[in-house]
Amino acid sequence: MQEILTVTELTTTIKSLLESAFGFLWVTGEISNLRQPRSGHVYCTLKAENSQIRAVVFRQTLRTIGFDLEDGMNIVCRGRLSVYQQRGEYQLIIDAAEPRGLGALQMAFEQLKKRLEEEGLFDPSRKRNIPFLPRRIGIVTSSTGAAIRDILHITKRRYPSIDILIAPVRVQGVEAPPEICGAIATLNTIEDVDVIIVTRGGGSLEDLFPFNNERVARAIFESKIPVISAVGHEIDFTIADFVADLRAPTPSAAAELVVPIKKELVDTIRSLRLRMINSNQRMTHRRTERLSSYYERVKDPRRRIEDLQMNIDDLSERLVTGLRYGFDVRERQLTNYEGLLKLMNPLTRIHNDVLKLDTMKKGVVVGFQQGMSGLKQRLQKDMALLDILSPLAVLERGYGIVRKLPDGTIFKSIKAVEVGDNVNVTVSSGSFNAQVTEIVRE
Repeated sequence: MQEILTVTELTTTIKSLLESAFGFLWVTGEISNLRQPRSGHVYCTLKAENSQIRAVVFRQTLRTIGFDLEDGMNIVCRGRLSVYQQRGEYQLIIDAAEPRGLGALQMAFEQLKKRLEEEGLFDPSRKRNIPFLPRRIGIVTSSTGAAIRDILHITKRRYPSIDILIAPVRVQGVEAPPEICGAIATLNTIEDVDVIIVTRGGGSLEDLFPFNNERVARAIFESKIPVISAVGHEIDFTIADFVADLRAPTPSAAAELVVPIKKELVDTIRSLRLRMINSNQRMTHRRTERLSSYYERVKDPRRRIEDLQMNIDDLSERLVTGLRYGFDVRERQLTNYEGLLKLMNPLTRIHNDVLKLDTMKKGVVVGFQQGMSGLKQRLQKDMALLDILSPLAVLERGYGIVRKLPDGTIFKSIKAVEVGDNVNVTVSSGSFNAQVTEIVRE
């Protein structure tokens, strides 16, 4: 009886056979049905004219590819075959990829350039100066390419004793970017390496693609040592050129930029040495002449002492004269002060003030009496005027004031009086109440 397998056992067996039979392989095709869920992984289909295969790119792999995958893009990728057991489907797990064709490469170049520029990797303010005469030059390139031969030839001609350290890497293909990154990192750990040249010769856009890789760009950006990028010909531009501290149009130009001509340096040093010697001689001569002039100008100390002694005698005489003049001035001032004190004797001032006080006292008494007399006369006039205007004077002449009771309103007209009104009549000697019994109108 044949063995009966479960679905899980069958798919597991197929998965094992498929993975062991193929391992890693290279595949080219067109991307379609691309999707990227929240996990960050990319799922797509690689298709040709009459066939297709599912593919997956995990999130950590996307960071090393260096460009964005898009529908319709032709790529060359490396991966391994596997079986997704939940669906029983085989698929390609991609771990490296690069665009295929000029249009795809150019699009990947523009995508990466825009993203890195926004992050500030091309900022001119962060670029460092290249040392004038480096102690050791690190070169990241192929050990068999034309670029290294050109650089070694030019550096040997310009400065034969310069120390050069070569970090051999691949400069083409998918394996190139990690090797370039590793070489840059290694050179950063070696002592006395003052500058790094990342270079290769000319080629197509596909050949130069490793230098348009995001990992390579970030390795150059993170390098503690200044980096010169010399990739391709003068018309070729790569992402490495934009990130590097200095771009050289060719490998030969990079060698000329980083290494001065030794003979010219020696000639310059000799010229500077002669100028320094001549300058020192001229300075020594000027200072000798100046010292001789100082010797001539310096006097005998005994003469200087005699001059000081005469100066002291002169100052002593001027001091005595000044003191005498000061005493005379103070004596005259004292005499003047004595005269002023006599004039300002307090007894004299008191006598004068007493006389002034008596005079002021008499004036106050006279003025007060005159004022009181005037006020008394004015008061008498005002009292006489009040007597004339007083209503009591009118009452004494036989007149009376009639008021209505009970409100006390004074009658000013006969029209306000009615028969039966109770009234109060005020005369000079008093008042009495009465009642109106008859009204007589004239």
